[in-house]
Order: sequence, then structure tokens, then C-alpha cells
Amino acid sequence: MGNSIQKAGESRHLRISEPSPWVRRHAPLIPKDGPSGGRVLDLAAGGGRHARYLLEMGYRVTAVDRSLEGLAKLENLPDMEVLQVDLEDETPWPFKGRVFAGIVVVNYLHRPLFPLLLDCLEPNGVLIYETFSRGNEQFTRPRNPDHLLKSGELLQLAEGRLQVVAYEHGIFEKYPCPGVIQHICAVNDLALSTRDDNEPPAHPFRKGDGTISE
Repeated sequence: MGNSIQKAGESRHLRISEPSPWVRRHAPLIPKDGPSGGRVLDLAAGGGRHARYLLEMGYRVTAVDRSLEGLAKLENLPDMEVLQVDLEDETPWPFKGRVFAGIVVVNYLHRPLFPLLLDCLEPNGVLIYETFSRGNEQFTRPRNPDHLLKSGELLQLAEGRLQVVAYEHGIFEKYPCPGVIQHICAVNDLALSTRDDNEPPAHPFRKGDGTISE
């Protein structure tokens, strides 16, 4: 079983309306001119806070969750696709053969989806992933170690497949849901180098508000 946060935890997450600072910082890296036309997958979208933010930035968005309670107001918006899918039952992966310019996952963990997510990233596509890690049991749900990332697990996910642009792991006390959090931003560009040494292109460093640092 993956990190389907329990009922009390789900309600708490649905009440959060502001996008994650990590998403705000790195979302501008997501391209808008690739094969998907700038479509971003918001996985386990919850109340739709990141879907709304990405729409405001001019992206097309596909939001998927097992419940549409928090997404009902988004269903009919332009450039918005809303799907109700239980990602942890026997339902086939709904995005086979599709690619996305970006994939955003926040406060959700189901490890069998890891390889499927990477396969859905178009060239230059960006993975923005953030969820709780072991040690979070001293704060709040989730507490089950099966639902918490191990140290460096997101780095292992990206290794050999994506260029890691930013990674952090630690206690975030001022977050809307304080706890032990691990997050990564990584780009699918390891095969796109134009250098003799095959190093992938560097990306501008971005401040917390997503603007490029001078």
C-alpha cells in the first residue's frame, strides 16, 4: 500500500490552498514548447492547489486523484483535464503512451509508480517531487515507515535517468504541514548534451519565488 494519507490527514491537506514553496520555486523550469504542449501532470492532486497555480502560469494541466472532492471547480476550466483514478488498486496506469512537460507530486508516495512517472517525462521534462521522510513520525501523519521516504530515496530515483537540479531533506517547521520532508527537482535532459564530455546543460538557479538568482 502506498501513502494514502488517512482521513484526518486528507482533510488537513485539502484545507491548504497555497502551493508548496518548492513547487513555486521550480515550476518555471517546466518547458511549454515540447511534445505535450506544456502539459503538466499533477499526481494525487488533492484540493487542486498546484493545478490552479500551474494553470495561472499558462500550463495545461492534468490532475488525477482518487477523489474529485477538491477538484470539482476545476473540471470545466480551459486547458484542464481532471481524472478520477485510484492509483493503488488494479486499475491500469492511465497515462501509458502519454508524455508530460512536468510531473508534480506533493505529499504522496506509492513506490510502484516511480518507473511509470519517469517514462512519462518528455525530453527536457521536469519532475518536482516532495513528500514526507522517515523521522516524520515525531510530528504527525504519515507515521508508517512504508509511507515515508528513506534518506536519499528521491536521489536514487533520479540517478542515471534525470539531472538533479535541486534536492533537500530535513525538518521544515514553517511549512503548512511541518515535518521531515524530502524534495527534488530533476530534468530529463541527460541525453540532450551538446558537449564533448556529454554533461547535461546547466539550468539557472532559482530563488524561493521562482525568479532567477542574479
